[in-house]
Amino acid sequence: MKGTLIIMVKEPRPGRVKTRLGRDIGLTASAWWFRHQTRHLLRRLLDPRWDIVLAVSPDREGMQSRVWPRGFSRMPQGTGDLGARMARMLGRVQPGPACLIGADIPDITRTHIAQGFAALGNHDAVFGPAPDGGFWLVGLKHPHRQPPQFFKNVRWSSEDALADSIVTLPDHRIARIATLRDVDTMDDLPMT
Repeated sequence: MKGTLIIMVKEPRPGRVKTRLGRDIGLTASAWWFRHQTRHLLRRLLDPRWDIVLAVSPDREGMQSRVWPRGFSRMPQGTGDLGARMARMLGRVQPGPACLIGADIPDITRTHIAQGFAALGNHDAVFGPAPDGGFWLVGLKHPHRQPPQFFKNVRWSSEDALADSIVTLPDHRIARIATLRDVDTMDDLPMT
Protein backbone atom coordinates (compact mmCIF):
# COMPACT_ATOMS: atom_id res chain seq x y z
CA MET A 1 0.00 0.00 0.00
CA LYS A 2 1.27 3.45 -0.92
CA GLY A 3 2.24 5.64 2.01
CA THR A 4 1.64 9.31 2.70
CA LEU A 5 4.42 11.75 3.52
CA ILE A 6 3.15 14.77 5.43
CA ILE A 7 5.38 17.85 5.42
CA MET A 8 4.62 20.52 8.02
CA VAL A 9 5.11 24.03 6.60
CA LYS A 10 4.42 27.59 7.74
CA GLU A 11 4.00 30.59 5.51
CA PRO A 12 7.54 31.96 5.20
CA ARG A 13 6.87 35.41 6.62
CA PRO A 14 9.46 37.24 8.77
CA GLY A 15 8.60 36.77 12.42
CA ARG A 16 6.28 33.79 11.76
CA VAL A 17 8.77 31.10 10.83
CA LYS A 18 12.22 30.04 12.11
CA THR A 19 12.25 32.76 14.78
CA ARG A 20 15.14 31.21 16.74
CA LEU A 21 17.21 31.20 13.53
CA GLY A 22 15.95 34.75 12.94
CA ARG A 23 17.52 35.89 16.22
CA ASP A 24 20.89 34.80 14.77
CA ILE A 25 20.64 35.90 11.12
CA GLY A 26 17.64 38.25 11.04
CA LEU A 27 13.94 37.48 10.60
CA THR A 28 13.86 38.27 6.88
CA ALA A 29 16.90 36.08 6.20
CA SER A 30 15.47 33.19 8.22
CA ALA A 31 12.12 33.39 6.36
CA TRP A 32 13.99 33.48 3.03
CA TRP A 33 16.07 30.45 4.08
CA PHE A 34 12.93 28.49 5.05
CA ARG A 35 11.12 29.30 1.82
CA HIS A 36 14.00 28.16 -0.37
CA GLN A 37 14.87 25.17 1.81
CA THR A 38 11.26 23.99 1.57
CA ARG A 39 11.10 24.37 -2.23
CA HIS A 40 14.32 22.34 -2.63
CA LEU A 41 13.09 19.72 -0.16
CA LEU A 42 9.78 19.28 -2.01
CA ARG A 43 11.55 18.72 -5.32
CA ARG A 44 14.05 16.35 -3.70
CA LEU A 45 11.41 14.19 -2.00
CA LEU A 46 9.04 13.65 -4.93
CA ASP A 47 8.76 9.90 -5.40
CA PRO A 48 6.08 7.58 -6.81
CA ARG A 49 6.31 5.38 -3.68
CA TRP A 50 4.43 7.94 -1.56
CA ASP A 51 2.02 10.84 -1.82
CA ILE A 52 3.13 14.19 -0.40
CA VAL A 53 0.65 16.31 1.56
CA LEU A 54 1.51 19.77 2.88
CA ALA A 55 0.23 20.48 6.39
CA VAL A 56 -0.03 24.26 6.23
CA SER A 57 -0.10 27.04 8.79
CA PRO A 58 -1.73 29.47 9.27
CA ASP A 59 -4.75 27.57 8.06
CA ARG A 60 -6.54 29.97 5.71
CA GLU A 61 -3.44 31.73 4.42
CA GLY A 62 -1.59 28.43 3.95
CA MET A 63 -4.45 26.87 1.99
CA GLN A 64 -4.54 29.87 -0.38
CA SER A 65 -0.80 30.50 -0.56
CA ARG A 66 1.00 30.84 -3.87
CA VAL A 67 4.37 30.31 -2.17
CA TRP A 68 4.27 26.51 -2.33
CA PRO A 69 4.48 24.74 -5.70
CA ARG A 70 1.24 23.60 -7.30
CA GLY A 71 0.37 19.95 -7.45
CA PHE A 72 0.65 19.18 -3.73
CA SER A 73 -2.41 18.38 -1.65
CA ARG A 74 -2.79 20.65 1.38
CA MET A 75 -4.56 20.43 4.68
CA PRO A 76 -4.69 22.99 7.47
CA GLN A 77 -2.80 22.16 10.67
CA GLY A 78 -5.48 23.65 12.92
CA THR A 79 -5.02 24.67 16.52
CA GLY A 80 -3.15 23.23 19.48
CA ASP A 81 0.43 22.54 20.37
CA LEU A 82 2.83 20.79 18.01
CA GLY A 83 1.81 17.35 19.25
CA ALA A 84 -1.91 17.98 18.76
CA ARG A 85 -1.30 19.27 15.25
CA MET A 86 0.97 16.35 14.28
CA ALA A 87 -1.44 13.75 15.67
CA ARG A 88 -4.30 15.42 13.80
CA MET A 89 -2.38 15.47 10.51
CA LEU A 90 -1.43 11.80 10.82
CA GLY A 91 -5.03 10.86 11.61
CA ARG A 92 -6.47 12.72 8.61
CA VAL A 93 -4.53 11.10 5.76
CA GLN A 94 -5.73 8.28 3.55
CA PRO A 95 -5.56 4.74 5.00
CA GLY A 96 -2.10 3.22 5.03
CA PRO A 97 1.24 4.06 6.58
CA ALA A 98 2.13 7.71 7.06
CA CYS A 99 5.31 9.58 7.92
CA LEU A 100 5.49 13.21 8.99
CA ILE A 101 8.45 15.58 8.81
CA GLY A 102 9.24 19.25 9.13
CA ALA A 103 10.63 21.17 6.18
CA ASP A 104 13.79 22.33 7.95
CA ILE A 105 16.02 19.25 7.49
CA PRO A 106 18.67 20.11 4.86
CA ASP A 107 20.24 16.64 4.61
CA ILE A 108 17.08 14.59 4.12
CA THR A 109 16.84 12.42 1.01
CA ARG A 110 14.33 10.06 -0.57
CA THR A 111 16.42 7.22 0.88
CA HIS A 112 15.73 8.47 4.41
CA ILE A 113 11.99 8.63 3.73
CA ALA A 114 12.05 5.16 2.16
CA GLN A 115 13.80 3.85 5.30
CA GLY A 116 11.02 5.31 7.42
CA PHE A 117 8.31 3.58 5.41
CA ALA A 118 10.32 0.33 5.28
CA ALA A 119 10.61 0.34 9.07
CA LEU A 120 6.81 0.41 9.28
CA GLY A 121 6.75 -2.97 7.54
CA ASN A 122 7.51 -4.73 10.83
CA HIS A 123 7.07 -1.92 13.40
CA ASP A 124 4.06 0.08 14.55
CA ALA A 125 5.90 3.40 14.69
CA VAL A 126 9.18 4.90 13.52
CA PHE A 127 11.20 7.92 14.62
CA GLY A 128 14.12 9.68 12.98
CA PRO A 129 16.04 11.10 15.94
CA ALA A 130 17.68 14.52 15.97
CA PRO A 131 20.94 15.18 17.86
CA ASP A 132 19.20 17.67 20.18
CA GLY A 133 16.88 15.04 21.71
CA GLY A 134 13.99 15.70 19.35
CA PHE A 135 13.13 13.99 16.07
CA TRP A 136 12.89 14.91 12.41
CA LEU A 137 10.48 12.12 11.37
CA VAL A 138 7.62 10.28 13.00
CA GLY A 139 5.67 7.56 11.25
CA LEU A 140 2.79 5.26 12.09
CA LYS A 141 1.83 2.02 10.38
CA HIS A 142 -1.83 2.60 11.26
CA PRO A 143 -2.18 6.36 11.82
CA HIS A 144 -5.95 6.11 12.30
CA ARG A 145 -5.39 3.88 15.36
CA GLN A 146 -3.44 6.37 17.48
CA PRO A 147 -3.66 5.89 21.24
CA PRO A 148 -5.62 8.70 22.96
CA GLN A 149 -2.50 9.91 24.77
CA PHE A 150 -0.41 10.17 21.58
CA PHE A 151 1.88 13.24 21.88
CA LYS A 152 0.28 14.35 25.16
CA ASN A 153 2.57 15.95 27.79
CA VAL A 154 5.60 16.04 25.49
CA ARG A 155 8.21 18.65 26.38
CA TRP A 156 8.62 20.14 22.91
CA SER A 157 11.85 21.94 21.95
CA SER A 158 13.71 20.10 24.69
CA GLU A 159 16.20 17.25 24.89
CA ASP A 160 13.32 15.08 26.15
CA ALA A 161 10.98 15.46 23.16
CA LEU A 162 11.80 12.08 21.57
CA ALA A 163 11.76 10.15 24.85
CA ASP A 164 8.48 11.79 25.90
CA SER A 165 6.95 10.99 22.49
CA ILE A 166 7.92 7.32 22.66
CA VAL A 167 6.22 7.05 26.07
CA THR A 168 2.92 8.12 24.42
CA LEU A 169 2.98 4.97 22.26
CA PRO A 170 2.69 2.14 24.80
CA ASP A 171 2.69 -1.39 23.40
CA HIS A 172 3.97 -0.16 20.03
CA ARG A 173 6.96 -1.75 18.32
CA ILE A 174 9.11 1.31 17.62
CA ALA A 175 11.95 1.59 15.12
CA ARG A 176 14.57 4.31 14.84
CA ILE A 177 16.24 5.34 11.62
CA ALA A 178 19.09 7.73 10.81
CA THR A 179 19.82 10.72 13.02
CA LEU A 180 19.51 14.01 11.13
CA ARG A 181 19.78 17.63 12.21
CA ASP A 182 17.00 20.15 11.78
CA VAL A 183 17.75 23.86 11.64
CA ASP A 184 16.87 25.86 14.73
CA THR A 185 19.83 28.23 15.02
CA MET A 186 22.69 29.53 12.86
CA ASP A 187 24.93 26.72 14.18
CA ASP A 188 22.57 24.19 12.54
CA LEU A 189 22.88 25.67 9.05
CA PRO A 190 24.77 23.49 6.56
CA MET A 191 28.29 24.62 5.79
CA THR A 192 28.75 25.47 2.11
